[in-house]
Amino acid sequence: MPEPNLSDEERKILLQIARQSLEGAVRGRSISPVEVQKLSMPLQQQGASFVTLTIRGMLRGCVGTLEPYQSLADDVREHAVASGLQDYRFSPVRAEELSQIEIEISRLTLPQPLMYTTPETLVEMLRPGIDGVVLRDGMRRATFLPQVWEKLPDPAEFLEHLCAKMGADPGLWRRKKLDVFVYQVEEFHE
Repeated sequence: MPEPNLSDEERKILLQIARQSLEGAVRGRSISPVEVQKLSMPLQQQGASFVTLTIRGMLRGCVGTLEPYQSLADDVREHAVASGLQDYRFSPVRAEELSQIEIEISRLTLPQPLMYTTPETLVEMLRPGIDGVVLRDGMRRATFLPQVWEKLPDPAEFLEHLCAKMGADPGLWRRKKLDVFVYQVEEFHE
């Protein structure tokens, strides 16, 4: 986990930033920049996040980054807008959906390489419910947040779906040694 965890107040601020940014973007308003210098140090420091949108528990958008490149507050703002308007899997969120959308934020640790020797050891090394996983094969890469383990608790099935998300054959992880990285998240939602 990133140290230290965010306070309840910091989490509340990030959720407000995400909500205001999403609603402003969906309604076509210009979104004012976050006044980062007025925020606590954990929100000013570089951070990587994913913002997930759901309606009645069903995914409606999820966009984020694995590597920090801007303040955590700006990162949440950017990915809240991208989750609502730019997730290629969904049409853009419409204004009439806003009242139904629940926002979840995942603050990521830096991904660490997972050194494994065989497909069997890879399955044994994964920690369902704890690790987010990144698979990389050349220029292709995909990730699942740790929350995805709730829907795909079997490590082999998890890896198959992750290969498919990457645009590869689901069984690729069994036949070819892929670059694998793991990370953890601090997750909170409205």
